[in-house]
Amino acid sequence: MSGQHENEPEGPDDELIEAEGPDIETPEAETDAAASAAADDEVLTVDDILNAANAEVQDPSDEHLADLKRITAEYANYRKRTEANRELERERAVGATVAVLLPVLDDLDRAEKHGDLEGDAPFATIAAKLRGAAEKLGLTSFGEVGEPFDPQRHEAIFQQPADDVEIDTVADVVETGYALGGTLLRAAKVVVKTPQ
Repeated sequence: MSGQHENEPEGPDDELIEAEGPDIETPEAETDAAASAAADDEVLTVDDILNAANAEVQDPSDEHLADLKRITAEYANYRKRTEANRELERERAVGATVAVLLPVLDDLDRAEKHGDLEGDAPFATIAAKLRGAAEKLGLTSFGEVGEPFDPQRHEAIFQQPADDVEIDTVADVVETGYALGGTLLRAAKVVVKTPQ
């Protein structure tokens, strides 16, 4: 080697250049600059978001108001349908239960026609309790002698011409009809007098 020091630069290509000032940025400097720029911009806080939401609630837009009305109407319709279906299902369930008792009620009717339910006999008391329980559930009977014949509620098992009627009339009830609320459980089987 010539007499130069090892640390000294040999020529212009080997000169060390030091960065001074903000002319050259390092990655750390870019991150710091972005953070300071974000701090200078408006930063949303939780209070800002809540205040914006409260302002929208105090002054709702037409779109939000229309959505709220639509949802309220849908909910009201849903409640009406649910209530109607609930009552219908209740009536069906009670009807299915009471329908099992109809043959027993028929036997009570036959016993009453034969005079077996007269007085304070134990069987008469039981019959009265059973009929009372069925009525509490909403069971109603129909089919009386002399009422007009209704093909929706009566089943004619026999017709006999008569001079004393002007319209089809129930002459005799063979089997009582039953309804529960608006549901027909069983049509009444009747003998019908028809005008000649």
